[in-house]
Amino acid sequence: MLASLQRQLERIYEIEIPHSVEDFLITDPGMLKNIPGHGDADQAGIEEKLLIVQDGDSLDIALFMDNEVVSRLEQDDPRACLHAGNLSDFCTALEGVSHFLYLIWNAGYERGVSLLELEMQAEIDKYVSTAILFGQQASGRVPSNLYRWLFDNPVFDSSLDRPSIERYRDANYYASRYCARLEKRYLKGTGRSGLFKDLRRLYRLTNHAKLSCAVAEH
Repeated sequence: MLASLQRQLERIYEIEIPHSVEDFLITDPGMLKNIPGHGDADQAGIEEKLLIVQDGDSLDIALFMDNEVVSRLEQDDPRACLHAGNLSDFCTALEGVSHFLYLIWNAGYERGVSLLELEMQAEIDKYVSTAILFGQQASGRVPSNLYRWLFDNPVFDSSLDRPSIERYRDANYYASRYCARLEKRYLKGTGRSGLFKDLRRLYRLTNHAKLSCAVAEH
């Protein structure tokens, strides 16, 4: 499942990394206790988290995905049929893979990535990937309420500190502006030609250039 999602994102953005996300996967919350700075993650009720430990030029990475999420996806595979019952788990898995891929790809070019960039890119990836999958399974039709489901009235974990909540809120804002433009221009417009070119351009931008492009009117 996760390797399949990685390959899909690599195709969308015309990128390739020499690592498989499944080789970095942790599904047992108990293992998190041995990772510096992440020992409390199993008590927070989280379902997905990219774990990063940096020591100078060395970067150690693992992706935690709750085993229950993985099991539900195996039993109700969204690649066969994506629906309201497995959409949330699909987005959780996709978010983790997006984080992993975006960080590794940028690290390959020795470029730093902010947490806001990671979260914003994941929100975009969830929208685009679900739209593509729905389209493949429904003869090109994308649910009219998909954008609203992903971006309207987001709910944030009340246990998060204020900077984290603000970061998630900002990521939602920038991603929603960009995806609204994608929907208007390519999904509800005259055609989807240019969609991937648009996505690939944004993917390769960093920091302020990425945020500015996301909210640009044209």
